[in-house]
Amino acid sequence: MNRQDSRYQSTASLMDEALLLLLEQKEYDAITVKEVCKKAGVNRTTFYLHYSGMNDLLEETVEMINGRFKASLSSVPDEDRTKVVLTSGEYLRPYLGFIKDNMRAYRVMHMKGNLFNSQKTFEKMYQTIFSPALTNFGVSDEEKKYVFAFYTQGTAAIIGRWLEEGCRDDIDMITDIIMRHTLAYGRDGK
Repeated sequence: MNRQDSRYQSTASLMDEALLLLLEQKEYDAITVKEVCKKAGVNRTTFYLHYSGMNDLLEETVEMINGRFKASLSSVPDEDRTKVVLTSGEYLRPYLGFIKDNMRAYRVMHMKGNLFNSQKTFEKMYQTIFSPALTNFGVSDEEKKYVFAFYTQGTAAIIGRWLEEGCRDDIDMITDIIMRHTLAYGRDGK
């Protein structure tokens, strides 16, 4: 079956969501193909038409989540991404809204970051968004990796706590916390 086919995409989406649901309940290594199929409402034959095993499904699920996030950034023109004020509410509010709208997936990713290779995602974001933005703020190449680590880990900790609390606190409150406490570069570009 062609991966571009709408039937393939529909079935893949069901299996991605089934895996996320199961990851909320148990460890990845304990999840079976049978459980994913049951949760997704498909049979094992269909599963193996799509994937060679669970690791293929996991990889696709990560790609699906990353794709959703990238699509949410589509409102920011590429040329503006290098001008991003790192902790600007203009960019944080939509990002936090996306996380809240996809809370289940992000809770699993937060709890099981190593499984979802979060570091690889951060490295891609560094190359495409943050490194050029940090250059615009006058951060030296030697300091960039440290400033980026400080910003992402601090922001991830705040968002992780927010996810643990079920995203109950207002997005504006979380935006304000991040803006005030993670990185001075974001507010005034200095």
